Amino acid sequence: MTPLVRAEPVRILTVTVVLAALAAVLLGALQPVHLPADRPLSPLVGVGVAAVLAAIAQLAGLRFRLGPDAVSVSWAEAAVVAGFVIAPAGWLPAATMVGIGAAWLLLAWLTGLRNIVEIVHLVASMTLGVSAAALVTTLLAGNAGVRSGHMALALVAGAVTYLLITFGLVVLTLTLQRGARPGPVAAKVLYAKLPMSVGNVLVGLLAVFALVREPLWLLAFGPALWVLHRTYRFHLRAAEERRLWEAFAAATATLPGTTEADVARAGLLGALHVFGARRAELEVRSPAGRRRYAQDGPGEDVSVVKAGPAVTRSMAIAGRPLGELTVWLGEPTLPVSRDEAAITAYGEALAGALHDAAAHQRIAELDAQAAHQRVHDPLTGLLNRPALAQEGDALLRSSDRARPVALLLLDLVGFREVNSTLGNGGGDEVLRLVAERLGGQARAGELVARTGDDEFALLMPSVTALADSAAPAKPNPMPQVLRRARELVEQLRLPMTVAGVRLAVEVTVGAVVDRAGHVEMTELLRRASLATGKAKEQGLTVATYDSGQDASSTDRLALLAELQDAFAVDDQIMLHLQPAVDLVTGVPTGVEALVRWRHPRRGQLSPGEFLPAVERSELLIPFTRRVLDLALASAADWTASGIDVPVSVNVSARSLTDPTFPTQVTEALRRHRTPASRLVLEITESVAVSEQEIVDEVLARLRAGGVQVSLDDFGTGFSSLSSVTRMPVDEIKIDRSFVDEMIDSAAAGAVVRGAVELGARLGVRVVAEGIETIEQRAALIALGCPSAQGYHFCKPMPADKIVQALAQLAESSPATVTQLRADGAS
Repeated sequence: MTPLVRAEPVRILTVTVVLAALAAVLLGALQPVHLPADRPLSPLVGVGVAAVLAAIAQLAGLRFRLGPDAVSVSWAEAAVVAGFVIAPAGWLPAATMVGIGAAWLLLAWLTGLRNIVEIVHLVASMTLGVSAAALVTTLLAGNAGVRSGHMALALVAGAVTYLLITFGLVVLTLTLQRGARPGPVAAKVLYAKLPMSVGNVLVGLLAVFALVREPLWLLAFGPALWVLHRTYRFHLRAAEERRLWEAFAAATATLPGTTEADVARAGLLGALHVFGARRAELEVRSPAGRRRYAQDGPGEDVSVVKAGPAVTRSMAIAGRPLGELTVWLGEPTLPVSRDEAAITAYGEALAGALHDAAAHQRIAELDAQAAHQRVHDPLTGLLNRPALAQEGDALLRSSDRARPVALLLLDLVGFREVNSTLGNGGGDEVLRLVAERLGGQARAGELVARTGDDEFALLMPSVTALADSAAPAKPNPMPQVLRRARELVEQLRLPMTVAGVRLAVEVTVGAVVDRAGHVEMTELLRRASLATGKAKEQGLTVATYDSGQDASSTDRLALLAELQDAFAVDDQIMLHLQPAVDLVTGVPTGVEALVRWRHPRRGQLSPGEFLPAVERSELLIPFTRRVLDLALASAADWTASGIDVPVSVNVSARSLTDPTFPTQVTEALRRHRTPASRLVLEITESVAVSEQEIVDEVLARLRAGGVQVSLDDFGTGFSSLSSVTRMPVDEIKIDRSFVDEMIDSAAAGAVVRGAVELGARLGVRVVAEGIETIEQRAALIALGCPSAQGYHFCKPMPADKIVQALAQLAESSPATVTQLRADGAS
């Protein structure tokens, strides 16, 4: 209910009480003016004395705070009792109105109380109470003498009637003014008025007794009444102090809040309750500016309230001003020092609560900022990669499992050049513009994210599948996805101006499509990344995910880890051995060790499938050690069988640039107790010409230790002749490409003839690789080539079969050599 609405019933009550009081005064004045003979004063003197007593009772009364209002507790009941004895009952209302009115006019002048309507209401209420008390007393007393017990009871009844009338009017008035429940208001008023009212009745009866029996006893009433007055004042003040600090504790307990507005609202309501204030205002100061909050007491008119007394206290924390608290008190005689101290303490508590709320708010802002940063890219404001995975998974789970979804992964081409040319600031601006364009192209429900330095992603949770002419019954969503990818590329290609430079951005896009219920976001991102890599490798703008490519990629990724597992067992890394024979006699002249990997999942792998990765990794040394151990162990087996031929092992380019490699070889020979001359290390021409100084030093140390060196794939490089002249070797192996073509190609035949003649002049062995037919063997014999290896003689075989094969070759004559089927290996 608004203050204006509440004021209307109060005005009606005031008018009603005033009219009733005036009517009572007029009716009383019409009564006969006479007193019984036993009364101590004449009627006129009695009326005057009654008026004076009524005034004194008010001037000596007490006022205490009840919420925002002040309730008067006076000696009115004593004045009523004494007045009925000394003045005619009919004139007692008029005497009361005059006396009380004069007293309150004096109080208004002394205290500055300017609310005349309130004074009129108060005077009329007391006059009406006196009128009712006089009527009850007259009816009950009848013609009883003033000294009789019957008269005493009538006087008590009249005083109680006065108390009930005034008590009821006070409760009714406060209830209407504040919109409060009458029960709590009545309890507070009764607590304050009842003890003094009982005392008033007793004082009045004793005053009547003294006046009638011995007027001199009235002189003792002054000190006694002063003591009673002081005692009751102390009682009310103690009660008010207790109420004040209990309310203070309750109010400050409600102050803590998480927002400034909550604390301000609780603080203002608490101030109204604690101090019985009519209005409270709060001004909060912060770096963000000033904010004002205000709260009026129930039924208060702001224009009237602000005319009253106010206490303003500054609030600060650790010397830093936080604002001001202003409280408009309910009494014109206030504030007193107690109120000012309490308001100061309350302001300090409120300042602490506001400071805590500001800290809570700042923490909440930081939490919100951190939460935003956890899921957003700080540069572009787009989702980051983890957030895309999380929100994308939620989106996929909420979609129809059979619905096709697509992910486009966009990679900026040549972004490093942008950074190096325009600086990091220019590069950041390009990324922001790309993000802005990409976000502008996103449709409802799609997710856009920055997933890498120059990489962005667009998740399409719903893709329209078009009928495929090749398979009409199976709609294909990929054409729509590719169309969308090209649209994005065209938009991102549009020129932009950054740091005064007009440039265009090229984009590579990887696209992947799957059904929502069959894939997770991390898998979509992985597949899209493969598609993007494919686009870069093939120079495409847009490429799609290929499951075949995926398999090879995952195999390559797992290869090194699986190779380490292979080193831990004895049955995965193995050698296949192929003999080299004398072309004329067929007697073995050497054995080449060809490494194989019996993969537990992929089957047998050829060297080309894993050696490049090994040579680029730190596994090269343990891998070389394993191959040397296997080769030398096999050589030891056939040596023990009386076959005296060396074993050839292919050497990596990195091994020959490792100064510790000769030591590794020496240690391997020592472990297997094999002479160094039984080991041939095959190198390629590319190795021979790389890092010549280190390679020459390593090879020189190997040859000085007795290890033989073979130049493999002779004739395929650009420096074959310079290799054999610069670097001494023990063997030359003619590449099989020349052997394959030497019958039909004169040029190839010339290369083979030249290699054979070069070997003869240098005094080194010459071995032709890849002999598969008897015609090739005959041609090589005609050219003077001494040795060869290939499927024509023997295919590569496991180590446990090589000894028997070598023995058979040693025992065979040229006429009995059997041709074997060639299957593409040498």
